[in-house]
Amino acid sequence: MEHALSARDLIELQVDWQRTYAALAVPRPVHTTALRRRLQALSGRLLFHPYWSGPGRMPAARVELRRQARALERMP
Repeated sequence: MEHALSARDLIELQVDWQRTYAALAVPRPVHTTALRRRLQALSGRLLFHPYWSGPGRMPAARVELRRQARALERMP
C-alpha cells in the first residue's frame, strides 16, 4: 500500500536535511560549523512542521517522508 505525503514543503525540507547531513559525512567537510548550524535549523523546522500535528503522527509517516525525499533527490 502506497502512502501519500501531501506536504511538498516538508519533503523539500527533508531533502535539504539529507543533503546537509551528507555534506557533513564526507571525510574532510568544509565549513563544518555552518553545516552543523544548518542541520540544527532544518531539524527544528522538520520537528515543528504543522504536518506533524495532523495526519503525520504515525511513525510510518516519518519513514514515508524519508522515502519520498530520497526518491525526489534521485530525480534529475
